[in-house]
Amino acid sequence: MKFLIDECLSPELTKLAHAKGHGESSHVVWLGRAGLKDWELKPIILDGDWTFVTKNSVDFRGPAERPGAKGQYADVTLHAGLVCLNGPPGMDLELQIELFEQALDELEVDADLVNRVLEITWEEDALHTRRYQLPAIES
Repeated sequence: MKFLIDECLSPELTKLAHAKGHGESSHVVWLGRAGLKDWELKPIILDGDWTFVTKNSVDFRGPAERPGAKGQYADVTLHAGLVCLNGPPGMDLELQIELFEQALDELEVDADLVNRVLEITWEEDALHTRRYQLPAIES
């Protein structure tokens, strides 16, 4: 799995991914793509078959109660996965690392993120994990 870490997150997460065996992972800034709008970044993510890691969850998956209703992934039929790290505004490096480490631990158990979202949320002094299909499977 190769992660692309959003520029709103620390490059230290990319180093952590490398240390955990995901050597192809990169950071938006390292690719020379700093400052791109989300819609400009989207084709880079999809064409590169990246599993995207962001804290801008709403921008990519849409509203939490209706993922895929809006956001950059709303019209995507095939993607390598989305990892959303949800914390308080101004999330510090320590919390970013804690959330991403939890995501990496979850992916060691089940690495399949094709057309899936993995959300790690810090809320009420606890970590919460959620996985779901995106796009949702029609029943």
